[in-house]
Amino acid sequence: MTRATGIGSLPGTDIREALREVRDTFGEPDLPYLPELPARGPGADLVGRTAALLVDLHVDLQPAGWRLVDRPGRDAARTASLWHEDLDELAESFDGYAGDLKLQVCGPWTLAATVELTRGERALVDDGATRDLIGSLAEGLRRHLAEVQRLVPGAHLVVQLDEPALPSVLGGSLPTASGYGRVRAVDRQRVAAGLRGVVDAAGERPVVVHCCHADVPIPLLRNVSASALAVDTSLLGPAQWEALGESLESGIRLYAGCLPTDGTGTARGAAAGLAAAWGRLGLPVPTLDDLVVTPACGLAGLTPEGARSVQRAAREAARELTDRAHA
Repeated sequence: MTRATGIGSLPGTDIREALREVRDTFGEPDLPYLPELPARGPGADLVGRTAALLVDLHVDLQPAGWRLVDRPGRDAARTASLWHEDLDELAESFDGYAGDLKLQVCGPWTLAATVELTRGERALVDDGATRDLIGSLAEGLRRHLAEVQRLVPGAHLVVQLDEPALPSVLGGSLPTASGYGRVRAVDRQRVAAGLRGVVDAAGERPVVVHCCHADVPIPLLRNVSASALAVDTSLLGPAQWEALGESLESGIRLYAGCLPTDGTGTARGAAAGLAAAWGRLGLPVPTLDDLVVTPACGLAGLTPEGARSVQRAAREAARELTDRAHA
């Protein structure tokens, strides 16, 4: 049947309450997840949170953002404390749980595009630094998954790699530190190989690559060994829908970000839109069962009640699509 899940970030600062809301909203048959709460401050953001998982590489928060440093400092300690709190609360909230559980981390290319070298340039400008960062992230992800598995032994872990900067990496549109130039575009094969290295670190666990950009590179992502793609379906043009259809026919699943976070979407409208897209692509109606419905990005900017409403609408849209698949 069609399932629903959240995309990652939520408003608020109480991880216990956020986990309770996730489990209440996305219990069986849906897909609960460990939420991120960026309102807690530095170290709770996507990049800082993931950088804390790196092995043998350390970051510190500078005025311009996260920067690689020789040894961990106060910011690293704060981030580690947030992770410790999150995992403790996850273990308590999901005590005895058996089922799928999603975790989100920053993907390697968004991390390399955001974290700075000691001289202030993006790590992306240095091939060696980027290679080290990707390898460190892969090892850190392995260790993180093992730790979560130890805490929630009945969970079947699903990994989501968030890559919002990927189109900018491929297009060479990121500014240099001076602001007067652009970081050169990265070769697509190199990008695919880097993604594949981190995907492989998850082992046999399903991996979802998430990119909510209008220029999401669907053909590239189809070839990185991921089991699913997560996109904002409202941003897709005809060519991207066609590429997505080819991906779906090859067995890749879709996490459809079809519930806008501006209050304009409804469960019925989202379900109707996806069903219509299925028809245009000539996909069999029963394969709507393979969909996972999500909100679009931006839930962290809403009120808790607003985020709760959007997530529940995603769940309702999934139920309606299930009915359509079995009609």
